[in-house]
Amino acid sequence: MANVERVFSGVQPTGNLHLGNYLGAIVNFVKLQETYNCLYCVVDLHAITQGVDVWGGPSQLARTTREVTAAFIAAGIDPKKHIVFNQSQVSGHTELTWIFNCVARVGWLSRMTQFKEKAGKDRENASVGLYDYPVLMAADILLYRATHVPVGEDQKQHLELSRDIAQKFNNDFGDSIRGHGFNEGLFFPQPEPLITGPATRVMSLRDGTKKMSKSDPSDYSRINLTDDADTIAQKVRKAKTDPEPLPSEEKGLEIRPEADNLVGIFAALSGRNKADVLREFGGGQFSNFKNSLVELCVTKLSPIASEMKRLVADPGYVDAVLVDGADRARAIADETMKLTRDIVGFIRKR
Repeated sequence: MANVERVFSGVQPTGNLHLGNYLGAIVNFVKLQETYNCLYCVVDLHAITQGVDVWGGPSQLARTTREVTAAFIAAGIDPKKHIVFNQSQVSGHTELTWIFNCVARVGWLSRMTQFKEKAGKDRENASVGLYDYPVLMAADILLYRATHVPVGEDQKQHLELSRDIAQKFNNDFGDSIRGHGFNEGLFFPQPEPLITGPATRVMSLRDGTKKMSKSDPSDYSRINLTDDADTIAQKVRKAKTDPEPLPSEEKGLEIRPEADNLVGIFAALSGRNKADVLREFGGGQFSNFKNSLVELCVTKLSPIASEMKRLVADPGYVDAVLVDGADRARAIADETMKLTRDIVGFIRKR
């Protein structure tokens, strides 16, 4: 099995993709196509780890799976050159998760902070899937022997778990791995984090101290990727600010979270840094800056919204992309699973 530099990443189909998802993940997915072989997965198995009231039931899951796929394509991911698919179509994800469940340690999962945050105080009532989903995430990555994973700050811990599982599997089955031709005893790679992009953490338009989120009750807290030009303009103009002019240097943003957020959004969408933006707009009033930000947001995001709308209206095409991607992903996954079964000692048909 040849070692190639390969990127894997996934997005949950939980609806209402917004500017934070775009700048924090999808825009970087597009850039990575230029350098790596990429697999971009709609992780529908992860989506069902919480109650049906959270993910919305079967028809909602199918709709949001297509919507995320449409967002990938509309943003510039090429499903012919790279692999775009939904996780549940490739059974290797769940099979490898079980094997990794028997490699991972309970103590490792107990330290996962996102479970504590998502389960809240009623942890006894959380699903086993919510507790175990970091192991599924490790299987997602290692099933394709991915070498690099684009991650935000909140996913670093899960990538470390993937590396721990890979190392323990290689240690536990080292003799068998070497017996199958891997002379150094390394079957699963240690995936490396790719932390890219100038604005990986986009904050709420209503509260600059909180992350932009689809769960915020106010739709004015976020710019959805499906928003039209008028809606984008209205949300930017109503975004919370303070009465002071924009500072001329970044240090002046330190105690002004709303200003920092809007300048960061402008910088990310324009491919510049905050210092450059402040050199242009520093000392000026927010109203003028917001007018320029509206123009930039509409220019960058309206075409994505229009293309998403067109693609979602053609579910046959979107489903065909996912089936083709799953077929190509499965070819890689099947090779990994055949070797994994042999290494572990499972008897299989030859």
